[in-house]
Amino acid sequence: MQSSISNQIFDVIKTTSLVLPSFINPLMPFLLILGGFSLNYKLNSSNEIVILKQYLGIKEISNLIFFLLFSIFLFYLVNNEYFSVKTYHKYKIEELEIRNNLKLGVPSQNEFHIQNELSIFFERQEDGVFYDVEALIHEQGQFIKSKSVEIEISKKKFNLVFQFGERLLLNIEEKSKTSFDKFTYSIKNRDVEELTMDKEHYNTINLLKHKNKEFKNHGYNRIYQYILTIFVIFISFKIIFYYEPKKNLFQIFLIIFLSILSLQIINSYALFLLNNEELSIFNYYLLNLILLISLTHTLNRFIK
Repeated sequence: MQSSISNQIFDVIKTTSLVLPSFINPLMPFLLILGGFSLNYKLNSSNEIVILKQYLGIKEISNLIFFLLFSIFLFYLVNNEYFSVKTYHKYKIEELEIRNNLKLGVPSQNEFHIQNELSIFFERQEDGVFYDVEALIHEQGQFIKSKSVEIEISKKKFNLVFQFGERLLLNIEEKSKTSFDKFTYSIKNRDVEELTMDKEHYNTINLLKHKNKEFKNHGYNRIYQYILTIFVIFISFKIIFYYEPKKNLFQIFLIIFLSILSLQIINSYALFLLNNEELSIFNYYLLNLILLISLTHTLNRFIK
């Protein structure tokens, strides 16, 4: 925590911003409903719909709003299939770098310890380079004294590059003392493979082609999410032009919002069953489509 707050807070904020496009995707149906009700309230409370009717017919206004909603869907599609995939990949790389830095430890009181690997003692530090260094590599029984050492972090390993010094090796296999201009000691990063690729790294087509069953099922879920979003777009379109002064608008909004939330909860459970082969793909879509049709019939009772 001390390291993140004092040295890496801006890196953490910048890295976190890269994952924001991925957050938009699951929230889109709820954002559309919220936006529809907000626009409905704005139009009906300020009589702007009356002013618009003086310049545009109801058909032109409807076409304009429908075009806006269709543009939002296109943005959602491009973001889901391309933009969020790219930014998520970059986010995971930078997140890994931050975690690697934290894994390495924090230099304090002219000491730098990497757990179970080595200890570095230095006189001063400047721009990530340690000067007048004495280092002890625990496992190999090496003692190194050098003018400087720099830590290079890559995806696969940490490299400690020592410059101009001497290396004393004392273990069962070898006992020697050598001088060097440059000596590189590498620490393999065993966590990288676990952090490389997950479902958010792929677009829908690549998910459906993936060998992993859960990845493929996630692709089927994305197709359903597109169907749900189109459904919500039509609901939002009706909400925008809905006007019933005797009704409680917030109550209707709450009913629709909780209905969409219930659909998503049931879909999550259905996806769980699909991953565990307790539900077929046909039954997965059939269940969700029946729920969508039922919800459409129910909502028609509130929005006419």
